Amino acid sequence: MNIEEIRRDFPILERKINGHKLVYLDNAATSQKPNSVINAISDYYKTNNANIHRGIHTLSEEATTAFEDVRDKVAAFIGAKETRSVIFTRNATEAINLVAQSWGKTNILPGDEIVISAMEHHSNLIPWQWLAQERQAKLRFIELTADGRLDMESAKSIINDKTKLVAITQMSNVLGTITPIPEIAKLAHVHGALLLVDGAQGVPHLPTNVEEMGADFLVFSFHKLLGPTGVGVLWARPELLEAMPPFLGGGDMIASVWRDRATFNELPWKFEAGTPNIADVIGAGSAIDYLMKLGMDNVRAHEIELTDYALKAFQTLDDVKIYGPMDAQSRGGVISFSLDHIHPHDLGQILNESGIAIRAGHHCCQPLMRDLQVWGTARASFYLYNTKAEIDLLIEALKEANKVMGHVAYR
Repeated sequence: MNIEEIRRDFPILERKINGHKLVYLDNAATSQKPNSVINAISDYYKTNNANIHRGIHTLSEEATTAFEDVRDKVAAFIGAKETRSVIFTRNATEAINLVAQSWGKTNILPGDEIVISAMEHHSNLIPWQWLAQERQAKLRFIELTADGRLDMESAKSIINDKTKLVAITQMSNVLGTITPIPEIAKLAHVHGALLLVDGAQGVPHLPTNVEEMGADFLVFSFHKLLGPTGVGVLWARPELLEAMPPFLGGGDMIASVWRDRATFNELPWKFEAGTPNIADVIGAGSAIDYLMKLGMDNVRAHEIELTDYALKAFQTLDDVKIYGPMDAQSRGGVISFSLDHIHPHDLGQILNESGIAIRAGHHCCQPLMRDLQVWGTARASFYLYNTKAEIDLLIEALKEANKVMGHVAYR
């Protein structure tokens, strides 16, 4: 990939912060958007803004076609066999809640077990806490190894015949750990359990094929893969979706309605009540086009190279602690770290003075932070438009931060 050419597609990267050119290293929170995505949203509002599915005039027909074309693109992007298995939601969080409220309340019974890992984002924890409490089920956790990998021995001991669902991240937003999803799928299916994969961090960065990974449910958000906010996806095996009751009631999810009853639309519209986020779904389609043109194998290769470079560069800092695997092949482009005696929030503010945007805090993973025995961490996260030169700027700024805080902790 020609990174300098790619960077020219992202207008925000020309912005200056405190007199410095922006170094954007907060991609695990949200990615930046290329001109093609911004223009796709603008063009929709300029040329064919109309509601979809219900109109017979030209604008509505054009908008409907553009919207539904994105469903085809999503299916191709994640290796799904049927487009009717692709449900548009607001984000990955809503998609997980949809499964918990619809499939979960129908299938989880007292005494059943739901299995997640110790590194899950709150979005893949709270819905299962609620469901377990409501259904008198048990929530169990797969533990991690000392270097932040999924402990497969723990997984084998935790997943059993009482397990109804395993819900696990494809890639940790804190540790960068890439989960061995196909192995977890086999463990779950041997015991008759289903597998939900939280792909919020993984899908934007890793080649993803739902058939090859063995998932029963996959969720992700577009704002982390070059697309707009407010659009997510639930993919599920169609027979599961057919058996699940609707999540929300209203327009477009119905077939027929009487005063006292209703029948429901076919897939995927059974789960898409009301007017959807049409413009941003169309923008999301442009984001998929951009990534497909680059090739996800190339995106992944670039991030491995960047992550390997960054891990080595961080090791020139004496007082730094890095969380997660130290092997770039085993993790995504996410590095959570701490510098002795510098609070993560202070570090984030100091770096911002140099125009460097990172994340500081618990990253919506408070149970993991407790396991790590820290309040929070600083986190630098990379994407396809980041460069080794930006990592060099980060390292130099961290050295300066140590000086500012009264410590000389580098060689």
